[in-house]
Amino acid sequence: MKIILKQDITGLGYKNDLLSVKDGYGRNYLIPKGLAIIANESSVKQLTELKKQQAFKEDKIKKEAEAIAQALEGAGLKIAVKASSTGKIFGSVNNIIVANAIKEQKSLEIDRKKINLDDDSIKEVGQYKAIIKLHKDVAIEVELDVVAE
Repeated sequence: MKIILKQDITGLGYKNDLLSVKDGYGRNYLIPKGLAIIANESSVKQLTELKKQQAFKEDKIKKEAEAIAQALEGAGLKIAVKASSTGKIFGSVNNIIVANAIKEQKSLEIDRKKINLDDDSIKEVGQYKAIIKLHKDVAIEVELDVVAE
């Protein structure tokens, strides 16, 4: 029996996969629970159209991420913070502050959850690197220059 999965099922497949399963498993479990539909001619056509649209959207999102990465490439961010004479920062520099610095200096809106610092936070003045994962295939490394005000 050919079916199309409506959601991810561990050990079987992922959402929108076209699979062949035993008749009893499909008819008595997957279809009544709403986990799958029968793969007839019209549902297969819908599936192919849906996959085309998803591929188009995914490609568009990836191109936008690459454009942002190109704008950030080779750009160093200067972050001014209050610090003691020994170089110890009052507080810390975290991904929220880095996201705000990118917004101010480069006019780009980047979600703070996509920014990974070497440590969770920076506590001293100096040179650091942040990795920004814009897409599953697109990541860029940005140099941070943390200086005292």
